[in-house]
Amino acid sequence: MIKIDQEKCIGCGACVDDCFTRDLVIADDKAKALNQTCIKCGHCIAVCPVHAVSITDYDMSEVKEYEAASFDIEPEKLLNFIKFRRSVRQFNDQPIEKEKLDAIIEAGRFTPTGGNRQPVSFVVVQEQLAELTGLALESLNNLGKVLLADTEKTPPLIAYYAKRWLQMYEGYLTNPEKPTDLFFNAKAVLLVVSESPIDGGLAATSMELMTHAQGLGMFYSGFFVRAAANSDKLRRFLGIEDTNKQVIACQVMGYPKVAYQRTVPRKKPEVSWR
Repeated sequence: MIKIDQEKCIGCGACVDDCFTRDLVIADDKAKALNQTCIKCGHCIAVCPVHAVSITDYDMSEVKEYEAASFDIEPEKLLNFIKFRRSVRQFNDQPIEKEKLDAIIEAGRFTPTGGNRQPVSFVVVQEQLAELTGLALESLNNLGKVLLADTEKTPPLIAYYAKRWLQMYEGYLTNPEKPTDLFFNAKAVLLVVSESPIDGGLAATSMELMTHAQGLGMFYSGFFVRAAANSDKLRRFLGIEDTNKQVIACQVMGYPKVAYQRTVPRKKPEVSWR
């Protein structure tokens, strides 16, 4: 619920003007919350010049005052940071500190979501990576057999991956302790779970940038996303009981064992200006 401290409020109307759902009004020269259509986006908190607004459902101690030195990023530096990031699959043996994982999740938590529904949750796997690997490779092995049973309908690249999944599972059964091409030598797997692919994908992007900002490396495992979608056993292991939710992104991470020296080229953008 939105609360407005009437003693602090100066009736400037900034919160009313910025309220997309029109749940705030000016009455008796003060801002008033109707609390009928509010989606708790917090714009009223952010825009109020006298800090008169609060949301009872949230922890208001999280609110930070804007300071240019701490908040602003130069556009060119941000773009270079995005261009320089790489998908890292070579990791050293250094464990990831919990505070860094917490910061990565925090980046996902504060990523915008449609209607401020915040329908995104996270699963962090560290101690049970061996069990997760076995379940995921078992799922991919089963899926690979299905795909290879009808090669006429399976595109060549997918058929290649299917064969690789069977080989990965066979290698895992032969030596379960040996790193596989699923997680390599990663120290943590962070899963983004949501009923909304867009909201989950946006959160994952923010988390990826935070991962690299902390000196960690990561890559997205599309293999694992397929495995999770194909295995109820794997979903139960992860505690994903809501059938409407799915693993949107699997971020495999650790401290990089490789150092990149430069950015890489990309295709020219396809843009239509109207």
